[in-house]
Amino acid sequence: MKIFAMLVAILASAPFVAETVAQTQAPPPARERAPGPGAAPEVENADEGRVEGRVVSVDPSRTETTLSDGTKLTTPAGSVLKPGVITEGMLIAASYREENGAKVLTGLAIKDRGPATR
Repeated sequence: MKIFAMLVAILASAPFVAETVAQTQAPPPARERAPGPGAAPEVENADEGRVEGRVVSVDPSRTETTLSDGTKLTTPAGSVLKPGVITEGMLIAASYREENGAKVLTGLAIKDRGPATR
């Protein structure tokens, strides 16, 4: 009798669980999210690229990095590189998106730390 009562209780709660799960919504994919308040509008048809090169200089504001081939990479609006993350002489691989004529970093990997400093 106890097993029958437990089975009835489980079956009676199943519609409530199914209804709760059915009401859960997954967030929209990243490309379809609406920008938050004060966010810059997303650029349509943004060019994406990759570059590899040796760092020649890092701007004192830590928002722009110049590579040996003259490529200038900028950080996204409102962000800066942590001190010492990228230093002159490092070989880096970066991915970026073209935004208003600037190459804005979307990814960064250090391939070689360059000559040892003592």
